Amino acid sequence: MERIRDSARNPDKRIGALWQDANLTGRSLVDKTFQKKWIGEKNPLILFKFGVSHFSSRLSLDILCGTNLHETNIIMPARNFRFLFILIFSFSFYAVSCSGTKEVAEAPEAAEEPTEEVVAETRTTESPFPEYDPVPAGEFDNGRMWTFEHAPIDYFSETYSFNPDQDWFDHARLSSIRLPNCSGSFVSANGLVLTNHHCAREQITQVSSDGENLLDDGFYAESLADERHIEDYYVDKLVEIRDVTDLILDEVDAAPAEERAQVREAAINELESQLQDEQGEDIAVQVVSLYNGALYSAYFFQRFDDVRLVMAPELQIGYYGGDDDNFTYPRYNLDMTFFRVYDGDEPLQTPVYFPFSETGVEEGDAVFMIGNPGSTSRLATMAKLNYRGHYGDVYYHNLFERVINGLEQFYEFDPEEGDARDMRNFIFSLKNAEKLYSGQIQALRDPFLMGRRTDNENSFREDLEADPDLAEYYLPMMDRLEEIQIEKIEFAEFYYPSLGISPNSNFSSAIMQRAMFAQMYASEILNGASPEDLAPFMLQILSIEDNPAELDRFLLTERIKLFQDILGDDHPVVQEILNGRTAEAVVYEIIEQSAFLTGEKTQEILEDDALGSGDPAMELANAITPKIMEAQQYYSMLMGEEQELMNELGRAWFAIYGTERPPDATFSPRISDGVVSGYDYNGTKAPIYTTFYGLYDRAHSHHTDPQWALPPRWEEPSPTLDLSTPVNFVSTNDIIGGNSGSPVVNISLEVVGLAFDSNIEGMGSSDFILNDRSARAVSVDARGMLESLKHVYKTERLVEELLNPSGD
Repeated sequence: MERIRDSARNPDKRIGALWQDANLTGRSLVDKTFQKKWIGEKNPLILFKFGVSHFSSRLSLDILCGTNLHETNIIMPARNFRFLFILIFSFSFYAVSCSGTKEVAEAPEAAEEPTEEVVAETRTTESPFPEYDPVPAGEFDNGRMWTFEHAPIDYFSETYSFNPDQDWFDHARLSSIRLPNCSGSFVSANGLVLTNHHCAREQITQVSSDGENLLDDGFYAESLADERHIEDYYVDKLVEIRDVTDLILDEVDAAPAEERAQVREAAINELESQLQDEQGEDIAVQVVSLYNGALYSAYFFQRFDDVRLVMAPELQIGYYGGDDDNFTYPRYNLDMTFFRVYDGDEPLQTPVYFPFSETGVEEGDAVFMIGNPGSTSRLATMAKLNYRGHYGDVYYHNLFERVINGLEQFYEFDPEEGDARDMRNFIFSLKNAEKLYSGQIQALRDPFLMGRRTDNENSFREDLEADPDLAEYYLPMMDRLEEIQIEKIEFAEFYYPSLGISPNSNFSSAIMQRAMFAQMYASEILNGASPEDLAPFMLQILSIEDNPAELDRFLLTERIKLFQDILGDDHPVVQEILNGRTAEAVVYEIIEQSAFLTGEKTQEILEDDALGSGDPAMELANAITPKIMEAQQYYSMLMGEEQELMNELGRAWFAIYGTERPPDATFSPRISDGVVSGYDYNGTKAPIYTTFYGLYDRAHSHHTDPQWALPPRWEEPSPTLDLSTPVNFVSTNDIIGGNSGSPVVNISLEVVGLAFDSNIEGMGSSDFILNDRSARAVSVDARGMLESLKHVYKTERLVEELLNPSGD
């Protein structure tokens, strides 16, 4: 830790410092050296990957249940093709794993390598972003997602008047688990796992037998033998943490500025491989970056891959209120599912677990959420947040809206095929993301919230200015980060509409995927690429599977409309695409005439003359691909520079504040503290918890709307069901996507709730600020879970295990 502080305060000791040369101060790193190293000597292969961030290199984490998609990119060294790029917008969560007619005489020219003159034209001395008057920042505006390696023992003790020790934190960590897309916990000594229903939808669907629809009808295993094995699934438990900061930063600090991104990635990968080789097959190693790269921890997860479904309620009660109630409160949602982990075909013995509380919570009770929050941006600069609020997040919202429209039209057209493709789960997830981005756009333009972030950043600047060494080294970086946001604007309008156009992506039509990659393939032929270079490219194109024609029709129409949304109808490219027609008319011609509708005909046209074929899909690709390639190239460069500057500023932040403030979320285990608390909303007060009385009132008040219809077993309340039992409650815990399925425990480490959502007040802002004035985490109440299991689902075996978890 002292090494980090010393390194940040003494930049002259750092080899290859980004700003060590005074001539670089305030100057773009996009110079000739930077071009050569980052774009490639001659033939760059650029791989754009959207996955977790952190989340861990994948956006599995229930991403679209609340996690923000941040721009991340990996720039690979040159290989075979001049501008081969793969746009992977891969959501590995539960839903996937979630023109004109003129003749083309020659291939459109590929984007030129950047020059200093071109880059200079993107600059502006005037900021297009608004300025906000400072509003006093809160002590924990940067959040309360504490890491276990820096457990806040003293803070918890002082704040909540109890005495947690290291054993308390170890118990909390070892009782919690990470799912591929969410969080969960052990709740008995026999491997019983509690998580959310929405985290388990894909698995519930997977274990359904022919003629069953367990997603809609629910499931309960009457005996151990009835518990259903889930293929290709696992859960992870964090069993060891090692500080590996020096092992990573020694290599990073020794590298030239333009090579640091690659060196950092290589150092992390090499260390992970080395540590993995030292472990057994049941241990998974992950090196996690904290404080934007100021600290690094190696996490050792014990992996269990025999997981079975025990109980799941009906989708209608697990997602009660549907999209309208999503991210709101009051809620009436039994978003719960139970798995069991097995070892050698017997239930795993788990002596450390969270027992269920039968007394529940009351106003003011301290509660702790243990889970794997996906990704936050609380160290982002104001300029970066402003860019998102007026460009990036707006364009993401447009993307989700258009994809949802296309998929819903197809599902309405052919629900049977839609169900075969598990399209409903995917649409649910996309609607989560759409609503999330809508809320984030509103929050990123809120004068109160942005005023607090302004005050936070001003304080950071003042702390830097108090140390001349830090000020000289880091303040120019903050200025350059603002320049980068302005430069990104020019390329954003083609960068964002191109997302998700990758082989077999569920976000775009197969026709567009084939045509765009065919355009690049044909261009490479004209540029003299060898057959050996082209062969893998051809295989990539031919790997794209055929879609039903109507699915391609709806997705392609919505994609063209996405270009209209972002570029505007008067943009020359839009006018070239439409040529006086509607998007529907353009797509009708493509569906009727294009060879790219099927893989078989695609191969034929590629072996002939794709560019000169006059194929209407190729006309579309010719209109957009050169612009997309240029935008992807420049935007990637800017993002690479931005990430390196953010890494440097993370070290400055840590040098000043240390671990007294938690780092951004990284889809790694965290513990968040809070209290059970209502809040003011909509001119009235939100209660701390809702009851089954409210569930039935909601159903009867919306008796004609299927979103609030009750499943058959719930239509008439059971005579023994206590309708006054709490079903959901709210607390001030810090929550973000990835936390879904997190246990909420009391100071005795008993389960009092199961986190599944944020309210609308926190949904938009939680990515960049913890606003506990009215932002709340929403959880299923343990009392409601037990009451429904006893009196509605009659799960006697499960109830007995929850009430007697040790099996004594």
